[in-house]
Amino acid sequence: MLTLAIETTCDETAACVLRDGRIVSETVFSQIALHRRYSGVVPELASRAHLEKINHVVRAALEGAGIELPAGGKKVKKLFDAVAFSRGPGLPGAILVGRVAAQTAAKVFGAPLIGVNHLEGHLLACEFRKGRADARLEFPLAALIVSGGHTELWRADGYGEYELLGRTRDDAAGEAFDKVARLLGLAYPGGPEVERLALKAGGKRPSFPRPFMDGGLDFSFSGLKTAVAYYLRDNPRPGAAARAAVCAAFQEAVADTLAAKAALACRKYGLRTAAAGGGVSANSLLRARMERACAEAGARAVFSEKKYCTDNAAMIALAAQRRLESGRRLKHSAEVDPDLEIESWGR
Repeated sequence: MLTLAIETTCDETAACVLRDGRIVSETVFSQIALHRRYSGVVPELASRAHLEKINHVVRAALEGAGIELPAGGKKVKKLFDAVAFSRGPGLPGAILVGRVAAQTAAKVFGAPLIGVNHLEGHLLACEFRKGRADARLEFPLAALIVSGGHTELWRADGYGEYELLGRTRDDAAGEAFDKVARLLGLAYPGGPEVERLALKAGGKRPSFPRPFMDGGLDFSFSGLKTAVAYYLRDNPRPGAAARAAVCAAFQEAVADTLAAKAALACRKYGLRTAAAGGGVSANSLLRARMERACAEAGARAVFSEKKYCTDNAAMIALAAQRRLESGRRLKHSAEVDPDLEIESWGR
């Protein structure tokens, strides 16, 4: 099964050719340098950058797979089993760029067009090991998707069988990382910068709350961000050691909260696996705390390889292939939905 996939939901323009779960070729263009001066993603600039790069990125992925685009507008039949793209959630203009590119490729290659849920892609990225989707997820499981725009916890009973258990009531965890980094004068994106500085912290550090730990499965990170802001108000102009201590304390609060919720879901529903995907799941402290909390709950924690935690087209291609393998071909919608919810196949 050969799939071409395109991902443009936020600030990465990506394309991938996937054959039977093996990454043949992939290309990712990151817009971090473009948005860094604004300390966050500017939607209009993101959409324009996708427009500028999409043709180059798709062509590079095809050439990397040894596939030449036909000359003179000719069509190629039966090369790809599907052309997939991420139809949401994400930035409206950015997603539209990906859809138009995928629609064009689907016409050129005479392949069906499949719209994939971006968040589902983050979960299935946990199956990649060294470029192959050999680490099949063991269902049922708790799925923690934690990124700059999303913090959600689902129960997954199989491919395409999902139930939402909890989500953030306000800020996503990755958004909180970016905001705290901005308070500390750190560069965008905030997550890697906070983690880097936290490694330099000594033993003494402030105490920040673990929010929304009331036994439920929802999250809240706005109060934690505010607690950091108040601390910095009362302790202005922190030196290097103090900034490192704040990063470490904040990071611990986020990691403890996410790990505790994942473990709680495993206990509550008798699940033996918790899988985490999305950009924040690359955080080393979160991985360690989640492994420990899940082990105490009688479950194991699994993660995406760090290079596949951030947005990429390989995860979109894999989600499309898993759906094709299932035979459930409903909802192959080409309509973009910036607020797309996690959805079960065939409903």
